[in-house]
Amino acid sequence: MSNYIVSARKYRPASFSTVVGQQTLTHTLKTAIASGRLAHAYLFCGPRGVGKTTCARIFAKTINCEHPTADGEACNECASCRAFNEQSSFNIIEMDAASNNGVDAIRDLTEQVRIPPQAGRYKVYIIDEVHMLSAAAFNAFLKTLEEPPEYAIFVLATTEKQKVIPTILSRCQIYDFARITVPDIVQQLQYICQEEGVTAEPAALNVIAQKADGAMRDALSIFDQVTASSQGNITYQSALDNLNVLDYEYYFRLVEAFLAGDVPQALLIYKEVRDKGFDSQFFINGLAQHLRDLMVASTPQTIGLLEMNEEVGQRYVLQAAKLGPRFYYQALDLCNSCDLNYRNATNKQLLVELTLIKLCQIVSVPPQSPPKGGGIKPIQTTSAPTTPSTPPPAPPKEGVAPSESKTELPPIQGEVKRTTEVRSAKNTVSNRPRILVNAQQQATPSVAAESAEPYTARREAFTPEQLQQAWQGYIDQNPHEKVTISSMRTAQLRQVNETTYEVVVEGQAQAESFEGSKTKIMKHLRDALHNDMIALDIKVSESQEDHRIFTPREVVEDIKQRRPDFVPFIESFQLGLA
Repeated sequence: MSNYIVSARKYRPASFSTVVGQQTLTHTLKTAIASGRLAHAYLFCGPRGVGKTTCARIFAKTINCEHPTADGEACNECASCRAFNEQSSFNIIEMDAASNNGVDAIRDLTEQVRIPPQAGRYKVYIIDEVHMLSAAAFNAFLKTLEEPPEYAIFVLATTEKQKVIPTILSRCQIYDFARITVPDIVQQLQYICQEEGVTAEPAALNVIAQKADGAMRDALSIFDQVTASSQGNITYQSALDNLNVLDYEYYFRLVEAFLAGDVPQALLIYKEVRDKGFDSQFFINGLAQHLRDLMVASTPQTIGLLEMNEEVGQRYVLQAAKLGPRFYYQALDLCNSCDLNYRNATNKQLLVELTLIKLCQIVSVPPQSPPKGGGIKPIQTTSAPTTPSTPPPAPPKEGVAPSESKTELPPIQGEVKRTTEVRSAKNTVSNRPRILVNAQQQATPSVAAESAEPYTARREAFTPEQLQQAWQGYIDQNPHEKVTISSMRTAQLRQVNETTYEVVVEGQAQAESFEGSKTKIMKHLRDALHNDMIALDIKVSESQEDHRIFTPREVVEDIKQRRPDFVPFIESFQLGLA
């Protein structure tokens, strides 16, 4: 049998200069060694596979080297270095805190600390996964860590610094290891390919680096896996097949479908992805990541956030030039909502398909000019003329154009934007909504003619008396909505600006009841007053925040203040308090 050694062990760094992606940190350690400014305790923390334990071993080897180089590296020729390289050094003691996390293990370690080194200057104790120590073990370790012998140095390594107790942290010099970037991982993989005689496409190595998620050890393990199945010739396709990674070509094609408003093509691409066995949530998260990469590639200031090779990055730059900020923000919001709702969705496939349809319509339906009140105007709607439920409050003033038959509700404060249905007022065949599938397709003449007409929001002036009449009109026409009508009768209307009113109710229960009917009430007011800019805000009366107990006399006085119409009734019947 061949003595095969996995790449993670074979190419494990043996000197500071060969550590990948931690140049600043290794430079600091080498400077401290060269100047002789060594602390008695270090804490190396960071994600998995970024070189914490490796750097601890190199550090232990270097400080015991008898003839260190000028740049702070070990010579690899003295007796101490040779013992270290042969894993026979008695000056380096490693302990895994995950399996030795009790007080007894720390007591044994403390006993060993008392024995000075037989050769060399320092005894280095490397404790891996130190956060796994129990509270009692941490406390037993404190005294030794605070005042160790001058020849003892402790190097603690952890992936979860927040689990290490503060009294331990305060006794250590803390070094934070960073995730290794994709370019650094790719560069190291290219070096290994040259050493092993393996041919690999740059795009394939980029896929491996991204799959590793910043961990060099994971990247080397994945590299071995792909190399074994590819028989020494790693192609982009072989990397995708072995790692179950979705090709970014699908996402590039999807974005082109979004640009064209081509819903059928987007749905067919999604079907291809499902037919290959990929999970729909995995697909939608990948699409969100692709859109995020396009967004950062759209401006020179953020293009450095792309973690990919130059060839692929250029493709992102070219496609990003076709899109604007509005598309990115809305598209990412849709993908995020789909991901959040995916687990609770009964029909998960329909949820993803509906998201793709909405993404196609971001570009295919051009935005309208926003109203003076601000916000993005929703999709234009065409509806049949609505007969006012109450007589018009007043004839329009001279010079004011009559309201159009098309109505559009502007954005309502506090409400979520919603896509409105496109309906034909003259459609006598069917009342079902007409769904815009492809913006490139030519609409029927009647619909196209209606869509071409300019839209004008109704903005007729009205008086407070007319608003009160319209408010009462809704109460009179909807007697079956008993809870809502009760809230409307006791609510107070306060004008905030020209078209916005606060509806002050007397409790949270009334506010919730009113909230459910707010849209319907606003539509009634807008139709009755011929003003599409009317908006309502629900607010609980500040007096409801006072929960103290009132005396009977205070109750009567409060009734008189809030309901002056009760005062004659109280005086007529000579009601009072004994």
